[in-house]
Amino acid sequence: MSSPANSNDLVIDVHGLNKHFGDKHVVRDFDMQVHRGEIYGFLGPNGSGKTTSIRMICGLLKPDSGSGTCLGYDVIRESAKIKREVGYMTQRFSLWEDLSIRENLDFVARMYGMQNRREAVQQALQDLGLAARADQLAGSLSGGWKQRLALAACLLHEPKLLLLDEPTAGVDPKARRDFWEHIHTLADRGLSVLVSTHYMDEAERCHRLAYIAYGKLLVTGTASEVIASQKLVAFAVHGEEVHELTEPLRNSKAVVQVTPFGNMLHVTGHDEAELERAIREAAAADRYRVEKIDTTLEDVFINLMNSTQDNYQ
Repeated sequence: MSSPANSNDLVIDVHGLNKHFGDKHVVRDFDMQVHRGEIYGFLGPNGSGKTTSIRMICGLLKPDSGSGTCLGYDVIRESAKIKREVGYMTQRFSLWEDLSIRENLDFVARMYGMQNRREAVQQALQDLGLAARADQLAGSLSGGWKQRLALAACLLHEPKLLLLDEPTAGVDPKARRDFWEHIHTLADRGLSVLVSTHYMDEAERCHRLAYIAYGKLLVTGTASEVIASQKLVAFAVHGEEVHELTEPLRNSKAVVQVTPFGNMLHVTGHDEAELERAIREAAAADRYRVEKIDTTLEDVFINLMNSTQDNYQ
């Protein structure tokens, strides 16, 4: 997957954004740059400030301090102009379930004051594969079809920036795949996308990632750069009753994380020699097979979660 990051066409350039809710500092000194046509993924635990950061960048929430631009507009003084050029898709389906697909899209087009709304609605139906279901009530749609409708509604006014807040939660794998294929098509046409997700396979589809934990941006880069930054090493231990090794390995100082997968344990640490020694001591019996494997984005995600403290505690 190629990235547009070599372009000088920044659509987002923000520095030092902060946000408090009461006495909680939910976003701390947040910096980010996003290029035109880039899909930028946000990872982090629930309550970490991902959605708050996205909303501040795009004019939906005013920062307490900081500066920068989004789509060429000042994020503090020109938030209304930013909002007009942003499409926002929330995790929860927020359209009208007692209206048909076409009626929902027509209503949204009316709210935007679109002069050519009938043509725009018909085009959206075609683009998202909704034309055959145009008269079906939204409330009768499956999660995947509701997702398509929500995306169509976000794109009606031809935004330059798309915000996706955990957009594929609760939909089946095929619907997720179809959704991401469409997102990449839009990015290829120059639309910039900010997406928060907990799915590691979706994160790997992004051009770049940001990991946010409890208000702070901890790491950013491509998926491979994020993985490399944590300097984790991973081994797999195979065998019957391999679960018996879980607790001994978790008690080893060389081990960061042990994750069971059927008849295999996925074990990570920072010092390759020490980690392999600890694993081979625990798995000394002939019935176990040990091999070094590639570190995954999920390994990094779990490691970062374990190494950060919830600022609400």
